[in-house]
Formats: sequence, structure tokens, C-alpha cells
Amino acid sequence: MSGALHLRALRVFEAVASQGGFSRAAESLGLTQPAVSMQIRQLESEVGTALFEPGRRQRLTDAGRELLLHARLIAGQVRAAEEALAAYGPAGQAGAGGAAGLRGLLHLGVVSSAHYFAPQLLHAFSQRHPDVRLKLTVARRDEVLSMLGEHQLDIAITGYPPSEADLEATTFARNPHCIVASPQHALARHRRLRWADLRDEHFIFREPGSATRQFLEHLLQSQAIQVRASLELAGNETIKQAVMCGMGISFLSAHTFQVELEAGRIAVLDMVDLPKWVDWCVVQRRDTQLSGVHAALRDFVIAQGAEFARCRLA
Repeated sequence: MSGALHLRALRVFEAVASQGGFSRAAESLGLTQPAVSMQIRQLESEVGTALFEPGRRQRLTDAGRELLLHARLIAGQVRAAEEALAAYGPAGQAGAGGAAGLRGLLHLGVVSSAHYFAPQLLHAFSQRHPDVRLKLTVARRDEVLSMLGEHQLDIAITGYPPSEADLEATTFARNPHCIVASPQHALARHRRLRWADLRDEHFIFREPGSATRQFLEHLLQSQAIQVRASLELAGNETIKQAVMCGMGISFLSAHTFQVELEAGRIAVLDMVDLPKWVDWCVVQRRDTQLSGVHAALRDFVIAQGAEFARCRLA
């Protein structure tokens, strides 16, 4: 198999695995389904083993999962090479614009709390580099880190450094977390509240697996206190609506309620030992040397990210 065909086959394979089927992969690649099927058959013949389970073509075998990791790594390195070369003119000379001449596609993943400032950050970056195409994915922290580790993202922004050995994190800002309530809530008029004062309050929890929920559960455990978990809701927006209509109090990143706080629709409770702070981090894979647009965004986030992540607490 020629090198060009091999690379094309890997791209088709990655698309089928990521899209969950031949039809969707064909649509995303601008190919026919028979052409995608033929590429997969040729690739399986070349590697000498099945990549998808028989009769369930969208489910990978162990060999398929192993190849997918390498296919994504190869695709990432090809993109990095293309983007690094994009800064050079047709004659192989660096463009007169220098860093401003960067081009390419950049896929940033962020946790849900970060999406309240990530668009403004990307807008400022795109004004510096107008030829860069940007893609933003918002997901839970575990999902973002998994996508980054599997080469589905180029860079990520998460709260506090990840423990995974294959990921490298750099802190660029602080992320305050507070207890919030409706402005009409009785506790909103009190000062110097303690955790014990919340024992009998109706608490609205984030869904299991949420980093915010895990943070709250850690704090409650450290305070040796149990609260009334009256309601469990998925997502910051749903929780804010429940808080504003008086269904209970909740624990949220301050980034999530800036608009409501300014409008007087949410109150931050005056707690003795709050807000609690965690770090905002820009995260990359250790096995990938960032260059071109990826390095430019990482450096921009580290240098300018704190300005965009600034938020009010009262």
C-alpha cells in the first residue's frame, strides 16, 4: 500500500470509529459509503486483522482500538506539520506577517464552567490570527480529558491540574466557587454564615460525574456535614433556573452566574470560608510537541487567559 493511500485509509478508519458508522463517516468525508467500506476492507487486509466486530461494524475490536490511538496521533502530527508549513509562502519563505500569518484548524475542548469565557478568549485570539479556523467543544471534565488523551482535541481548558501522567497542565487563572441562592432566600440577608447553617437547607446538586459536584462533596466531607440533597439536575443553566425560582441553594463556579448576579437574580451567600478556589489550566498531551496555531493559542491563554477569566463575587 502506498504511503498516500495508507494515510487516506487511516483518515477513513478514524472517521468511521469517531462517527459511529459508515454512513456518517462517508458524509463527513464527502465520500460514498461503498468507498468508505472499501477503504476499511483494504486496511483490514493490510494489517491482517479485523478492526471492527463482525456484524457490528461501528464497534471496534481490541486491534481497532489500538490502531485508533495511533491513527489520531498520526492525524494530529500531520495537522501540526501542515499548520507549521502554512506560515511559509509558496516559495518556502516565511510570510511577511510572521505569527500573524498562522493558518489551520484548532480544536479546543473546555469544561462547562469555562465556556462562559472561552468564546471571548477565542474571539480575541482570532482577531490576532484571522486565518485560523476554530472549533470549540464543551463537555464534562472527564470527557474533555478523555478526548484530549485520545487525540480528538488539540488543547483543553479544565479546572485544576489533571492527574493523568500523559497530560501536562499549566495554570493561568483562578476559578472561584460559591454557594448561591435566590435574592429572596432568608440566608441571603445573613452575614458570616458557616457550613452548619446550611444543614437544613434544600440543596441542588449537579449530576454524578460533574467536577463541581465532586468538589462540593469533598468540601462537605471535610466539614463533616450532611446536607439535604433535595434535587439533582444536569448542567449549570438548569441549576441556575432552579435557584432563581427558589427551589433551593447550590454550589457553582462564579463564572456560571455572572449575568444573573449583575441582574440581581442570584445572590452569593456570605460564607466564612468561601469562595473556594481551584486553578484554571490549559492542558496538552505530553507526547505531542505543540507548534503553529496550537502553540500560539497555548501561549495566548497563559499570557492573557486570566483577563478573560476574571469574574465578580458580589
